[in-house]
Amino acid sequence: MEVLNPTLNPSKLSALDTVEKLEQIATQVRRDIVRMTHGASSGHPGGSLGCADFLVALYHEVMKHNTSFKMDGKEEDIFFLSNGHISPVFYSVLARSGYFNVSELATFRKLDSRLQGHPATAEHLPGVRIATGSLGQGLSVAIGAALTKKLNRDNHLIYTLHGDGELQEGQNWEAIMFAAHHKVDNIIATVDYNGLQIDGASKDVMSLGDLKAKWESFDWKTLEMNGNDIKDVIETLNKAKEMTGNGTPIVVLMHTKMGYGIDFMEDNYKWHGVAPNDEQLADALSQLPETIGDY
Repeated sequence: MEVLNPTLNPSKLSALDTVEKLEQIATQVRRDIVRMTHGASSGHPGGSLGCADFLVALYHEVMKHNTSFKMDGKEEDIFFLSNGHISPVFYSVLARSGYFNVSELATFRKLDSRLQGHPATAEHLPGVRIATGSLGQGLSVAIGAALTKKLNRDNHLIYTLHGDGELQEGQNWEAIMFAAHHKVDNIIATVDYNGLQIDGASKDVMSLGDLKAKWESFDWKTLEMNGNDIKDVIETLNKAKEMTGNGTPIVVLMHTKMGYGIDFMEDNYKWHGVAPNDEQLADALSQLPETIGDY
């Protein structure tokens, strides 16, 4: 399935190898995130910055998808963003993968925009298949999509992303148990394991304990990776792909830093849902060189 990237500047990227190209795109995505949230004076930059490398690698290298968007997702891989508050990174990656024009990023959280604060389907934004404003629901939907692919004899995969704090929602664990029991082996779930949520450290709000042991006790194959290392992301996700089809669902625990790439935001839970002001935006952009063009 060919993925078109009309927003990229070939002259700036052609001399780079795959990982370097993706790192350049990820840097641009981070510029988009801070500019979008600043422009709206609201949004969630922290988790968005931490997940930029993962989503860039997924959409530009790992996943087999088609930018000629069809809601049913037949004969292509599908991604579901369960932690929908990190919509800035999702919208940026969709736009810079060719789903819609990059200029539309300027409308983030504005009246009548298709780029709502949390992804929604009423706006018919290409790339968005479910509304994910409420946490804890994405895995259930993803498992349903995975079972649909099995019924349709469609060998493509389902990918999901979840926040670690989101796993405090009980519905996740019902879905995790269901997937293992029904041998849903065409799904690769990823957890953004940054240890932070809106009220502070996850271990202080409600400890997740040994998260790897928990998933394994629910009979999921469990991998770990550095989510801020694109090479590791690609290698781990490709390993996860090789493990599909063997009767067991797969989860990847992705270690990231909230606010990654901007020194005053890194590992600071207060940037979970606060937009940068003018001075902070200028500081952030000075740390993120423009690579393939701002919107």
